[in-house]
Amino acid sequence: MKKNTKILDPSQVDVAAEIIRKGGIVAFPTETVYGLGADALNDKAIKKVFKAKKRPLDNPVIVHISSLEQLKSLAERIPHKARILADKFWPGPLTIIVRKKKEVPYSVTAGLNSVAIRMPSNEIARELIERSGTPIAAPSANLSGKPSPTHHSHAIEDLKGRADAIIKGGETEIGLESTVIDMTRTIPTILRPGKITPRMIQNQIGFVSVYNKKVKKDSKVPSPGMKYRHYSPKAQVILVRYSQNQKARIRELASSLKKEGKKIIVLSRQDIRIKGIKRILLGDSILDMSRKVFRYFREADKEGYDTILIEGTMETGLGLALMNRLKRAASIVTK
Repeated sequence: MKKNTKILDPSQVDVAAEIIRKGGIVAFPTETVYGLGADALNDKAIKKVFKAKKRPLDNPVIVHISSLEQLKSLAERIPHKARILADKFWPGPLTIIVRKKKEVPYSVTAGLNSVAIRMPSNEIARELIERSGTPIAAPSANLSGKPSPTHHSHAIEDLKGRADAIIKGGETEIGLESTVIDMTRTIPTILRPGKITPRMIQNQIGFVSVYNKKVKKDSKVPSPGMKYRHYSPKAQVILVRYSQNQKARIRELASSLKKEGKKIIVLSRQDIRIKGIKRILLGDSILDMSRKVFRYFREADKEGYDTILIEGTMETGLGLALMNRLKRAASIVTK
């Protein structure tokens, strides 16, 4: 049965908070992407999130907090280095994995004894958590596998009729999900790259590892974004890696695909002109590209494109996070 989804203005956070307290689910903006949230201590409410998203139950979700007191209520122990990172990067786009207290349901952690926690910098998100009076467990506010929601219109498109409410908050600031670091390991390990880069973290706590192994289908994973294909539009995504001949390679692929009768769109930061093929410029910086790419994935689907050619970036800084998402969205990665 479809829900009568309330579309709320930011001034109506109290309405959303009441829904959370009563065991409902609410889509809300963060600085990274929109989240679909429920009371993190209410097992039944959390399962509604999984059902609404069609999300596999073995894919853990992040718990969002608004204070360090809430961190203490969720974590069995807070390692010294985790405190350093929280002091430096919270509120902000960094998720820290620690050992969980028994009060945190296993539905949040996909059966693991660790829990992923972050404090968002978006004021609407923090106000919602504060007024709800509970930490909020929230994966991204999209149907599983689809491009991440970076505007409230994307959450409405995917979740109207599935969520109890959606808070309008405009475009997100970053457009890519948070960095996730596992602090339960002997060597702290980045499981998902984001805006907070390995170098930024190492400057605070010393050496960290970056996880880059392929995850097996039957493996349990402590972080979202590790196991399943994500961020994918209906159109086939062909990612062209950064190289000296990248521009020529995109032209070559576009011409070949056009001859095959494909309807193609090119997404790039460089101005790549190809006769008879639509192109969209993604801005001057990696941050511009990060903010816009999922929106244009969705628009390409609406306009009936069957192939998206996208320009890759250098895998440093925020480019590491962007390429992580693009490789997961792409069916073909080429030089």
